[in-house]
Amino acid sequence: MMAFANAPLGTMRSSLRPRFLHMRFVMVLLLSQAVAMTCRAEDQVEEAKKTPIGQFVTIGATVDDIVYAKVSSAAIKLQGLAVQEGRPAFLVLQVEPGTSQFHHVQGLAKFLTSAQIKNVTTVAWIPETVTGANVLVALACRQIVMHPDAELGDIGRGKPLDPDDRQGVLAIAQKRHNPKVNTAIVRAMMDPSEQLWRIRVRSTNAGKEEIDTRVVTKDELEVLAKTNVEFQSDVVKEAGLPGLFRGATARELDILVVQTANSKSAVGDLYALPREAQREQSGEKEARKVRLIRVDGIIDPIQETFLERQIQRAVSSGAQVIVFEIDSPGGYLHSSENLAEAIMRLEEQKIRTIAYVPREAFSGAAIIALGCDEIILHPDARLGDAGPLEMREGQPFERAPEKILSPLRIKLGEIARKKHRPESLCMAMADRNLKVFQVTHRDNGRIWYMTEHEVTTSAGEWIIGPQVPETMSGENLFTVNGTRAHEVKLAEAPVQDITELKGRIGLPASAELRPIEKTWVDHLIFNLNTPRFTVMLLVLAMVLIYIELQLMTGILGILSVLCFSLFFWSRFLGGTAGWLEIVLFILGLSFLGLEIFVIPGFGVFGISGIALILASLVMAGHTWSYDFVSNAEGLATQTGWVLLSFGCVGGFGVCTARFLPHVPMFESMILGPPGATGGEVQLRPDGSRSESNGLVPIGQEGISLTMLRPAGKAMFENRVIDVVSEGPFISADASIEVVAVIGNRVVVRQASSVS
Repeated sequence: MMAFANAPLGTMRSSLRPRFLHMRFVMVLLLSQAVAMTCRAEDQVEEAKKTPIGQFVTIGATVDDIVYAKVSSAAIKLQGLAVQEGRPAFLVLQVEPGTSQFHHVQGLAKFLTSAQIKNVTTVAWIPETVTGANVLVALACRQIVMHPDAELGDIGRGKPLDPDDRQGVLAIAQKRHNPKVNTAIVRAMMDPSEQLWRIRVRSTNAGKEEIDTRVVTKDELEVLAKTNVEFQSDVVKEAGLPGLFRGATARELDILVVQTANSKSAVGDLYALPREAQREQSGEKEARKVRLIRVDGIIDPIQETFLERQIQRAVSSGAQVIVFEIDSPGGYLHSSENLAEAIMRLEEQKIRTIAYVPREAFSGAAIIALGCDEIILHPDARLGDAGPLEMREGQPFERAPEKILSPLRIKLGEIARKKHRPESLCMAMADRNLKVFQVTHRDNGRIWYMTEHEVTTSAGEWIIGPQVPETMSGENLFTVNGTRAHEVKLAEAPVQDITELKGRIGLPASAELRPIEKTWVDHLIFNLNTPRFTVMLLVLAMVLIYIELQLMTGILGILSVLCFSLFFWSRFLGGTAGWLEIVLFILGLSFLGLEIFVIPGFGVFGISGIALILASLVMAGHTWSYDFVSNAEGLATQTGWVLLSFGCVGGFGVCTARFLPHVPMFESMILGPPGATGGEVQLRPDGSRSESNGLVPIGQEGISLTMLRPAGKAMFENRVIDVVSEGPFISADASIEVVAVIGNRVVVRQASSVS
């Protein structure tokens, strides 16, 4: 400070000048940034004013007071927003076929043509043929959009209208609310006897020749013919035919409709309406009926069946909106397609489905997202890359062959068509060689995305534009982030977080959107489908059967059946087993039962029974795919687990036969091998201890009535007794002798031919 204060004045000025210049530069820079921000804010405001607002409302089969209230409420709300925000407003009325009382329809038509909603453009959307009184709703709107194959008219349904009703309809037409609707067209709709003509009048204005095209009735044509005006005419509707006008024909004649469209979303695109406008408001209670289902991790058959159960729980709880929070790298193609189909079927139950992607939805997860009515992503989230891969052990992933890709492309195209998304872009998610172009509709300027082949076959309806950059390289499958997905009409405008998502679907920020939790059944199924529990269940089931054959208690047999039931139940709900595997298992048991208790010898039925049981256990744990190699590897893996279970049971049997007879606790329960002595088991009638309990003495000889494999029946002195062979099977009608009696169990062997 002292050095600066004691410096000469000239030195001080020279040192201050750069600082003043720097401060001046900073101030100018800040001022320019403020001006730029102000300009951007003004531009955003102006841009927002250009963005239209709208609402779709469905006019059902019957127009009544409830429909009137719904339409008027939506229209008045749009009127207020249009005035306050200075934005264009559109009320799209989807008119459906039905039967209504004329005075109800006429009241609604008067409201639609009134000054109460003068700032709202009313649009009638006719997706299918509409006749009768409901036609008047369409005629009262400022514009009409029809499906090319839909028809509109025949108000009297084959008969002339009542004179009073006729005057009411003409009054609506005379207002010329819709410039493409005149009294001649309306008369033809009301009376089949009317004949309709189209005339072209040539005139000259400022030296230029102009052609005026009009539609007139026969009476109006005769009046015009008496003048000196030259015109050409052709018949549009013959007398005696109902006044029905097809969408494509009306568009060609430039009457009734301003445009044709194939879907509801196409109508929204015509007026640049956001996707939210296509959702109809169903009341305040809708917010309380939103359910969230999380889709994360690998999508496999177990996950598939779990999510299907979650969907059913949401539907049973009365959900009107189901949000699928998807964060998954994909999974099995078959499971993903099944889930997409299940989600699309919810539309039949009037349930709105939303896919929310906070991070990523690739492969099968992308297919599931495409099955939802709406897709909403975080701006940086990724969607796409739905190409299937072949997974081979010890080798890198490979693209699936054409035989798998071809049906997948068709499937993606079908899903996109049903959900009104660009088919070619969805197909490009599985086909990296597909070139997609931005195209523009010839008449209305609508932007869409098609392949060059689709543009060529459209007969000039679409004008081809630049190629979509993401499809240029031919190396990567089509993948986009949230912002880009909205630009190419695959998804809605992105959201930053779950709070913004709640506002988008009509939930207050304070509302809690919790996912549907897993039940104890879900946890049990997930655990029982792991390899560890699979081996445990099978080993336990077969060990219990082995011990049951030794002890004949009945309880262990029931427990074994319970273990096998748990195995198949978990596989059934896990999605890897069906009724086929269960039938094969029961059939295998039946064959073994026939071989042991009915048919002598060990042959076809015994081998077939074992093979069927083994096949059912292997198939119950395997998921079939489109790829032969994957199927072979999956079957080999599952076969390994099943054989491991059988090996464990065999080891248990060897240990049991060798060690347990020498354990004091089990020596009276386990049958020892031939030649063993001691304990309660007697191999010879030496008069030592036995527990015959009065059944038959040791050493008694008899005849086997059935084959002993090892159990069967034998006769001792005219008494039929259940017996068990000590070793090899014994054929029927063979001489046998008793070697041991343990409780109620009689052990025999084939009698020696030499005494």
